[in-house]
Amino acid sequence: MSYRANPVNAYRETRVKTAGQGQIIVMLYDEALRQIDAAVSELETSRRLDSVNNSIVKAQEIVTELMASLDFDQGGQIAQSLFSLYLYFNGLLRDANMKKEAGPLKTLRPMLYELRSAWQQVAGMSGSVQGGSSSGSAGINFAG
Repeated sequence: MSYRANPVNAYRETRVKTAGQGQIIVMLYDEALRQIDAAVSELETSRRLDSVNNSIVKAQEIVTELMASLDFDQGGQIAQSLFSLYLYFNGLLRDANMKKEAGPLKTLRPMLYELRSAWQQVAGMSGSVQGGSSSGSAGINFAG
């Protein structure tokens, strides 16, 4: 599909390509939050389990990417702590997907949002995903 046919996709691609490291991390958190919100919404309304699974798997992929991008040499204890947290997050996502329950997702969301807010401050950005309850990269190398 050409950029003229879908200018929104062109904007998103350009935004990612021109973003700084901190901004990309915030974008990853935003997308993980959107996927969690979508899964919770599906579980509480239509219960389309294929959509729930797809959203949770996407959130897991993002958390795994965040784990893989940690730099333990520069990040030290912070990177190790984040790694442990990400392992816990993936466990919550796995439990939610296996049991098809919203509870683990509702436990995860505020923690993920808090980390996203911290990265937003580091990156000096304004917010795009609402905090609180439900109502949006390869090569990242950060220290924690």
